[in-house]
Amino acid sequence: MAARAVGLGDSAAEMFLTLTVAGQLCGVPVLAVRDILASQSITRVPLAPREVAGSLNLRGRIVTAIDLRRRLGLPERSAKAGPPMSVVVEQAGELYSLLSDAVGEVVPLPGDGFAGNPPTLDPVWREVSRGVHRQDDRLLIVLDVDRILAIG
Repeated sequence: MAARAVGLGDSAAEMFLTLTVAGQLCGVPVLAVRDILASQSITRVPLAPREVAGSLNLRGRIVTAIDLRRRLGLPERSAKAGPPMSVVVEQAGELYSLLSDAVGEVVPLPGDGFAGNPPTLDPVWREVSRGVHRQDDRLLIVLDVDRILAIG
């Protein structure tokens, strides 16, 4: 019997923004999202952790860009794949951009479709996931924004 995902209701639908990272469907709570940006110019930050792709300017505010592929231990994006998209989230008054391969749509996910992390889920993913939600023939991994941003 799978454990219930922490913080997810039993029947009420919660809204999530879907995104894709290396072919894996993921979701972040829509209430955590501040903006969605197409390709942006990112300035490298010297001596930053590997997961930090750099910083970008969003209407005069400096936003730290986190490469989700690096954060999740995945291969680098190929040059053919094109530039990443940014999902801007806020934590403790600071803005962060989560760089993903693609951004999908906002979808309601009923609480009764959620399950805890499967034991076969990679430990890096398990660390940053709130659980999974069955989507027809695939699993959507629900990312915990606070854990994604806990680098170092």
